[in-house]
Amino acid sequence: MTRRATGLGLATAIAAAVSAASTPLRSAAAAAPPCEIEKVDRIVAVGDVHGAYDRFVEILQTAGILDRRLRWAGGRAHLVQLGDVVDRGPDSRRALDLVERLQDDARRSGGAVHALLGNHEVMRMTGDLRYVTPGEYEAFVTSRSEDLRSDFLNRVDPLLRDQLPKEMPLGYLEMRVAFGPKGQYGERLRKLDAVVKINGVLFVHGGISPDIAGMSCDVLNTAVRREITTDVEAASSTPPDSSLSSGENGPLWYRGLAQEPDAFAQSANEILAKQNARAIVIAHTVTPGRRIEMRFGGKVFQIDTGMQPGYVENGRASALEIKGGVFTAIYTDRRDVLFKLPADAPKAAALPDNPRAPFAPAADLRSADR
Repeated sequence: MTRRATGLGLATAIAAAVSAASTPLRSAAAAAPPCEIEKVDRIVAVGDVHGAYDRFVEILQTAGILDRRLRWAGGRAHLVQLGDVVDRGPDSRRALDLVERLQDDARRSGGAVHALLGNHEVMRMTGDLRYVTPGEYEAFVTSRSEDLRSDFLNRVDPLLRDQLPKEMPLGYLEMRVAFGPKGQYGERLRKLDAVVKINGVLFVHGGISPDIAGMSCDVLNTAVRREITTDVEAASSTPPDSSLSSGENGPLWYRGLAQEPDAFAQSANEILAKQNARAIVIAHTVTPGRRIEMRFGGKVFQIDTGMQPGYVENGRASALEIKGGVFTAIYTDRRDVLFKLPADAPKAAALPDNPRAPFAPAADLRSADR
């Protein structure tokens, strides 16, 4: 199945078929906050969850963000979750619900939760279900699922049937609606940012490539959000590499900061300068040693350490703490100080923004299995 294989026509048909049976949806989250934030005392960043709810909870508790009752314990800290909560693991729905609840809890305590988009959230919303696991479908099963599936198959346009899975699992229809434009998760996810900058440190799921380095976080967020909302039909009919939300050099897919050789250091410096940032924190690409890694002299931090054990052998949960200019890797078994930013260290010299910079695909840096 190729990206967007189930198509917009099928998504529309599913939504129409189950709309009468859908449960009331929760109200959408408030408008996204500004993407540049300063004067935050403590930041905790967590990478790809991929349905590993128990490990996600464990690392948040270890980092002092979550208490034993699964309530916010981080005070005025800011938690950044860098996307890819869904796919590959059975408990992604529970993890999504936890992140949403913590956003409200943190706000009441003077803190914040910044949930960012990952490429798998966009895949889920645009109908690319290759990495959905059985448990994720099961999380949406209700007492009406059997009847709903039968009724849908009797009503669906025969031309669309070839696009359906050979065996449509129970919960499939409900999940598609939930991640649709007006669904319980889809409506909220379509309002998330792709990039946030806190205290001069940039957080993004995949990375910032040289091709988009001249685009500010506001421009990037607006463009990605437009592609998965108002421009989704146009985006679905164009090559994936021509868009920011699904292109190889877009912020959700780019792997260069993780995979380019050390000689790429000068390019990394130029990216930071154009972004007016001190460092970039990325996820998306699992680190070889399954520990948080620092690259280019403290300019790039990779925090995807393979939290989902069913996907990454010997993977582990981790979090990156940034406090007082000190970058510390947090694991359930230890803490490692990785880097200390000099107290007088300025941000990289800013270069003029160019929101109209061309977005040209480069070499494919993705692994065969996303």
